[in-house]
Amino acid sequence: MGLGMGIAPIFFWIFSTNGYMQKSTAEITRIVEETVQGLGYEFVDFERLPRGLMRITIDSQAEGGVGVDDCEAVSNQITALFTVEGIDYERLEVASPGVERPLKRASEWARFVGRPAHVELYEPMKAEGFPEAGRRKLDGIILGIEGEPGNEVISFSFEELDIARTPSQAAKSRQSGKAAKPKADPVHVTFGINDVDRANLIAELDFKGKHE
Repeated sequence: MGLGMGIAPIFFWIFSTNGYMQKSTAEITRIVEETVQGLGYEFVDFERLPRGLMRITIDSQAEGGVGVDDCEAVSNQITALFTVEGIDYERLEVASPGVERPLKRASEWARFVGRPAHVELYEPMKAEGFPEAGRRKLDGIILGIEGEPGNEVISFSFEELDIARTPSQAAKSRQSGKAAKPKADPVHVTFGINDVDRANLIAELDFKGKHE
């Protein structure tokens, strides 16, 4: 199933030295998000990194997803915006999310219901079938999300996934075939969106330059 995302993120970057007063990360995130959405793209993330690097991740649900031209168009607009707003930076990088797209907003969790994901919680959660100390890292399937804005609860199926992460894993899976050991039963868990430290989609690759 194609989602219009490349296997690896696409990057476009420029260099600048302004010498202006800095705005807060929250302020920059807000104006960047508004600008990206105004250009018709989906705002995914803004990162303020060491050595003056600012990274913006964008996406598009259009056929073909985000390409180099899209990243360049956003980069040019953000460069002009930063000049007007007096935002200081050394390098600006605009990128597509790739297939292992981060999941941060409730709308993103809702969009990718049914897809496999990797989740890392701030604290281990306990559930039947989990180790006594609980689990903080979960791989499985997104089942749904509901609740009041800002306090949404995510339903998740923790389970063993038949997804090869490398070509060698894919080869081993094909060789083992039906001889593979039985899977453990999935464990249905729920957690608050505010309990998530980080999360991302798990790439479903065929290692022929495509994703499912």
